Amino acid sequence: MTSKLFAAAVATAALAAASQAGAVTVNWADWTAQTSGTHVDGTITVGSDMVDVDYDGAIYFTQTNGGTDFWLDTGYTQGVVNRPTGTDLIALDGGGLKTITFSQAVVNPYLAFTSWNNNTVNFSAPFTIVSQGCGYWGCGTFSPNITNTGFFGSGEVHGVLQFQGTFTSLTFTDSSELWHGFTVGIGGVSTGVPEPATWGLMILGFGAAGAMLRSRRRAVAA
Repeated sequence: MTSKLFAAAVATAALAAASQAGAVTVNWADWTAQTSGTHVDGTITVGSDMVDVDYDGAIYFTQTNGGTDFWLDTGYTQGVVNRPTGTDLIALDGGGLKTITFSQAVVNPYLAFTSWNNNTVNFSAPFTIVSQGCGYWGCGTFSPNITNTGFFGSGEVHGVLQFQGTFTSLTFTDSSELWHGFTVGIGGVSTGVPEPATWGLMILGFGAAGAMLRSRRRAVAA
């Protein structure tokens, strides 16, 4: 197989995978208990897998069972993911280092946030914005500055971020502001091998490349 045909096969599989990724269902954290002034326990269920998720850092309050649903409005429905369900939320006030830890490696985690007003935040990994818009407290924008690992929230910015890669922990620093909240979610866990659907997409891609090669040989023979 020529390098061009190989590249075509890879591109075909990548495009199909990207299309499939757009339909991923995010499994959001069930925050179960605030066990201290700086620690919250939770779980995330993905199919038959249950991932423990812990938060460590400054806390203003938590919602682990009931309360106001801050995950309504367009800030969480403009992208390709489903909004957080239920009312679970961790609210922050004091700035500084925050750590989210997973009990096993997870793939492409998400962070939904509400009311990060005039807040400067920087993450330990690059992110993409998958949803943004108005929320419970009004509207805002990622301005005047935004990078691939951080942003400044101008006004009542609400939205969902995604971090590409495999993670066992994620950290960020924020500034003091009363109050701004978040939750986390994942689309899947890391298995170390491609998912069956991914194998299928790769086979389709290589099959298409093989058909192109056979057609090219017939044309040369003629």
